[in-house]
Amino acid sequence: MREIFDRIADHSIGLSRGEEVLACGFSGEESGFARLSRSAVRQAGSVRQMFLQLELISGLRHAQASVSLSGRWGEDRSRVERVVVELREMLPDLPEDPHLIFASDNGSSEQAGEDNLPPQGEALDVVLEAGRGKDLVGIFSSGCICAGFANSFGQRNWYSSFSFNLDWTFYHRGDKAVKSQYAGNSWEPSVFQTKIQIAEAHLDALKRPPKSIPRGRYRVYLSPAALTEFVGMVARSGFGLRARRTKQTSLLKMIEDGRCLNPIVHLKENTREGFGPGFQYQGFPKPPEVPLIEAGAPGGSLVSPRSEKEWGVSANGASDREFPEAVDMAAGEIPSSSVLGRLERGIYIGDLWYLNYSDVVSCRMTGLTRFATFWVEGGEIQAPINVMRFDETVYRVLGENLIGLTQERDLFLDPGTYQSRSTRSSRMPGALVEDFSLTL
Repeated sequence: MREIFDRIADHSIGLSRGEEVLACGFSGEESGFARLSRSAVRQAGSVRQMFLQLELISGLRHAQASVSLSGRWGEDRSRVERVVVELREMLPDLPEDPHLIFASDNGSSEQAGEDNLPPQGEALDVVLEAGRGKDLVGIFSSGCICAGFANSFGQRNWYSSFSFNLDWTFYHRGDKAVKSQYAGNSWEPSVFQTKIQIAEAHLDALKRPPKSIPRGRYRVYLSPAALTEFVGMVARSGFGLRARRTKQTSLLKMIEDGRCLNPIVHLKENTREGFGPGFQYQGFPKPPEVPLIEAGAPGGSLVSPRSEKEWGVSANGASDREFPEAVDMAAGEIPSSSVLGRLERGIYIGDLWYLNYSDVVSCRMTGLTRFATFWVEGGEIQAPINVMRFDETVYRVLGENLIGLTQERDLFLDPGTYQSRSTRSSRMPGALVEDFSLTL
């Protein structure tokens, strides 16, 4: 794909005239997919696709269009030429954009990942063997994801990465199931086996009669998957400069009223160890990391190029949406093996579901427990708990009521495949929390 990108980018840029600026954004993937149910492959396929995003700029006017590439030079060249003519014809009728900004440096970069993935068939054989005798449901995807950027100023960026993502469930019956995920750049049999063993133990516990508990406040353990959902809600609106300057951030009380989280909480955008490119779609580079919360206090903001021009704050590679693409929470000091003993009596929450804000200003969220949620007593799982609703603020969960975080963290890749495989990721520990509110 690199050769295709370089060739079509060179040709596209050569079509610009006079003072025009032309930018090319490339995205592509070669991925295999398999859908699983009842521990068997029910659907398998592959996709090879490439797209070129063209932006033509003249003064303060700009127009964009996306072109699907076939890899056949004659077809792709003609398609791009036609689109550039159409964009040029559109420009005079478009309004000027006072906040228009584009990359004008000629700095270039290259990230080329190594292919350490097992053949899809071999990986699926291991997965299906682990699901023998059980109802394993899920989707497996793997392969190469590419991105590129080039413009009239000579800038050229390239990114390629090989990754896999297994999003799977051991289904029991009704609403009872154990959900898990395994993702990365290389397949580690011992890591996958550990996840299987944990899931099998939880599946056995789900077969016990469920326990009903009254609403109230409980000591809980939020698994890395549950904490990812909780923190993910904050990430969508909490760290963007635009949201903060317009007072739409969910962390308004932290930014303006001095509310803080527990000092053990450190959160950052970690592009260096993430799965996405080190540049955003307009070609602006991303720093290796951006501290978002430091020792429980506000860190930096995610600043897009448009926000840089509007607010006069230097951009740091954020997209227009200004939320983190590679969320990274620092580990704590609690060994995962001792979580149940430290919980002693309370609730093990394996997953949270359908989260939404009940009070954005207070960063108060509500949602449901789901899948593997258990009553724990004497440091051991006693029974599954039926689905319950929670209502909590980030200041209580990760602030005054946070007991500790686990030493081990789990990696999560966004399983989304709309248009293409997502490169968004998070690394998250588990959290032991006192006084967690379950409302019904």
